[in-house]
Amino acid sequence: MSWIGALGIMAALVALLYAVEVVDVALGRRLDAHGLRPREVAGLYGIVTAPFLHSSWWQLTANALPLLLIGWVVLLAGARPFAIATALVAVLGGALTWLVAPTGNILGTSGLIFGWLGYLFGRAYFSRRPMWIIAAIAVAIMFGGLLGGLLPSIGRENSWQAHLCSFVGGVAAAWVLHPRRLRKPKKPKPTKGRERLNQLRQESTAPSTPTT
Repeated sequence: MSWIGALGIMAALVALLYAVEVVDVALGRRLDAHGLRPREVAGLYGIVTAPFLHSSWWQLTANALPLLLIGWVVLLAGARPFAIATALVAVLGGALTWLVAPTGNILGTSGLIFGWLGYLFGRAYFSRRPMWIIAAIAVAIMFGGLLGGLLPSIGRENSWQAHLCSFVGGVAAAWVLHPRRLRKPKKPKPTKGRERLNQLRQESTAPSTPTT
């Protein structure tokens, strides 16, 4: 996918999130009730809806730039791997978060952001392709500060469990989409002396033709 096309798609996604936030505010924040609620059966559908909802304009604005640029890097590899990686991040990361996160209502796209980070790092590790390694390094330089969100914290509004679970989901997506291929050992090329020795052995073991 072209750079401009991928950037346009991600910009449209960010615009959609702002539109959802406008509707949420107009409805008195009633949409926020549809977030991910750990270990509540009624909160399972939040795996799908939570990334589109935010508790405040500040939370959405803080996520907008990382979502735009990190998602853009992932999308450059193509729409199909982007869609599969995003789905795996949402489902695996969301399911793990539902299992292990403390009770509450989890909202926001930060899970997708950390999932994409895990995918980019995992893709570079599993594939060993130079361009993808460079992309992962560039993202780490620009957004390396976000990795602190993977560490346990007390009193922080953001759910570090959701960040960590989504990151793991991203690495799993990279493992599924870009499995490492084992290289076959190269056979040593025979030297001239060895070739001559093999020829003599074949001649000595060949059956002799009787003469009459």
